[in-house]
Amino acid sequence: MDRRNKWALGAILVVGLAIFAWEFRKLSFAQVYQELLQLNWFWLLAALGCMLIHWGIEAKIIQGLLQRRNSNYSFINAYRIPLIEHLFNAITPFSSGGQPAQLMALKKTGVDFGVGSSVLLMKFVVYQGMIVLNFVCCVFFGYQALSAELSKLSTFVFIGLAVNLGVITILLLITFKASWLKKVIHWVIGWLSRFISSDKLGKFEISLLEKVDTFYEESLYIRSQRSLLIKTSILTFIQLVFYFVVPYFILRSLGLTDISILTIISLHAFIILIVSLFPIPGGAGGAEYSFTLLFGSFILSPEKLIIALILWRLITHYTGIFMGVVALGIKDTKIAVAKVRT
Repeated sequence: MDRRNKWALGAILVVGLAIFAWEFRKLSFAQVYQELLQLNWFWLLAALGCMLIHWGIEAKIIQGLLQRRNSNYSFINAYRIPLIEHLFNAITPFSSGGQPAQLMALKKTGVDFGVGSSVLLMKFVVYQGMIVLNFVCCVFFGYQALSAELSKLSTFVFIGLAVNLGVITILLLITFKASWLKKVIHWVIGWLSRFISSDKLGKFEISLLEKVDTFYEESLYIRSQRSLLIKTSILTFIQLVFYFVVPYFILRSLGLTDISILTIISLHAFIILIVSLFPIPGGAGGAEYSFTLLFGSFILSPEKLIIALILWRLITHYTGIFMGVVALGIKDTKIAVAKVRT
């Protein structure tokens, strides 16, 4: 990790501590201490276990996608990849640093750059599809029942859903209608040339069309691997469920029993949908605000609400950051490339 990323990591940790301190400002520390003493560690460890399984499933997905060219790629190496992704997503705006960091980590462990790109592309396409499917299910089954909790954030929920649907639509267009999409890009660039320098736009158009071509070529391989695609989709869906269920176990650790697991999963999915709209690294501020607003109706005690918030961020966000730092420090072990089976 270079100096700039270290500074970014330090800034994120300072911001996180400042947010926690702000949330604590009006609470009774004696009451908070009493609540902490009464925590049920079984449920808390279950929440942490869900996150570890979440990353473990992603590691198995990576292993499966590498099976054709790197059949001996170890689970330890594969487990490092999502942790490194989490770390760099957390310290870059719009989570933009995760993909390049994953690619470099794969490269350092003996995965060919082109193979690594294909693996990450397939993983991204499947993940985007499954997360949209999860959100649609939550909206369909949970929105009406949760309308009171979501009323203040309904605009963000639907904007987030629209953005994610837009991303998956563009991916599908590139996969099945690349030539049509190229025409649309050319038309949009032509319209923009009225307002922006045509030289800059020309270079941008060439770069964009090259990326469309590259994505299309990679998508041909993805489409040819139907069984692998189905397996990856199922594992990704299960991975997301383990992630979305974490707040349920946190609430159980605080002694809350009269709660629906499906309701909590839906609320957590909506929070992630909203947080994805915030450009701040790690969704700092937006995540905390969404959590307190949506879960406030389930947790009447302000002390329990803030403890739940902090436990949630520690388990789902900061644990991944610290484990990502450790993963970066582990010496890379290169794996010999297996002969491609035909």
